[in-house]
Amino acid sequence: MKIDVLAIGAHPDDIEISCSGTIAKLVAQSYKVGILDLTQGELGTRGNKKLRMKESQNAAKVLKVSFRKNLNLQDGNIKVNQKNILKIIPIIRHYKPEILLIPHFHERHPDHEHTHYLAKESWFYSGLEKIKTKFNGNFQEPFRPQSYFQYMQRYEFQPTFIVDISDTYKIRQKSIGMFSSQFYSPNSNERETFLSSANFIYILETRAKYFGQKIGVQYGEPFYFHEAIGIKSIFDLNILQK
Repeated sequence: MKIDVLAIGAHPDDIEISCSGTIAKLVAQSYKVGILDLTQGELGTRGNKKLRMKESQNAAKVLKVSFRKNLNLQDGNIKVNQKNILKIIPIIRHYKPEILLIPHFHERHPDHEHTHYLAKESWFYSGLEKIKTKFNGNFQEPFRPQSYFQYMQRYEFQPTFIVDISDTYKIRQKSIGMFSSQFYSPNSNERETFLSSANFIYILETRAKYFGQKIGVQYGEPFYFHEAIGIKSIFDLNILQK
């Protein structure tokens, strides 16, 4: 199966919180999208890895992605090394996505930063012929996606572009809601976290509205790209007039 976009996150629910509106929009536009979680989130204060795996699969159904895989790396110990790079390269070479969605390089959670660099190095090395990999026992040809775009998590950055997710915002919210173990519940006896506070969902909504209004729409998701973006016509630009 060839896909168009592969979204890579450190933990189950990272993708939903950060860029699920964009993923839902891509799927609605008939693009094929896959999700790769690097860990099972077993260090999370709430829930457990079995429950979070179930939640992640339910969220994947909501988003209607082509697949969702988990590399089962150790939560809190994502290492940027050859061993882990050689776990991601076969997935990239097998599914041949044109674009990767990965965390921004500057983040509060070390796992998120490490995921950025691990995904970036895997992106580059997947295109080198002399790095040999197998998938289902078969040797693979080199393949490097065209680009990778960085999504926003805890720390904000000046976005290169913002995706209008107004028409998929409800799907985004529903996918986030599949992770009920992680978010606010007045009946929970588990220790409260930043994510499980009553305000967290409102924070997410406020951010989506904030970036939406910057481009003149209701909701938006910001991304960072490290290179110049070319256009064929200035009329391709959707500039919000002040």
